[in-house]
Amino acid sequence: MSDTETLTSTPKQQPATVFEWIGGEPVLQQLVDRFYDLMELEPAYAELRAVHGPQLDRARQHLFWFLCGWSGGPDYFVERFGHPRLKARHLPFSIGIKERDQWVACMDQAMGDTGIDPALHQRLNQSFFETADWMRNRAG
Repeated sequence: MSDTETLTSTPKQQPATVFEWIGGEPVLQQLVDRFYDLMELEPAYAELRAVHGPQLDRARQHLFWFLCGWSGGPDYFVERFGHPRLKARHLPFSIGIKERDQWVACMDQAMGDTGIDPALHQRLNQSFFETADWMRNRAG
């Protein structure tokens, strides 16, 4: 690279929101679909899958709507249901360390399989862990 190229090239600007960085609705939908597909396919996520009941369609849609707004895109979940109140909405489900860890591992695998930018993947892993840990409602 010449000195001229260094002086005249501009650094790539980071997207303003996670929603833009991830690739918008199409990539978020792929991520959510892969997450729930893995939950169904992988024995390592059996306890997590059991918490969700027999059908995953509603959970898929709700997670997609939630992640759109949470990441800075359209606020579909809030428009339909109001404030997410994540902890309150998850109280009926038994969530301990095992379920937290399986949720985070499943989402980590889904992000890897979906090809999420490594820097964003790392950032989201931290955010997802913190949220999943906060959602626990039982010891162990």
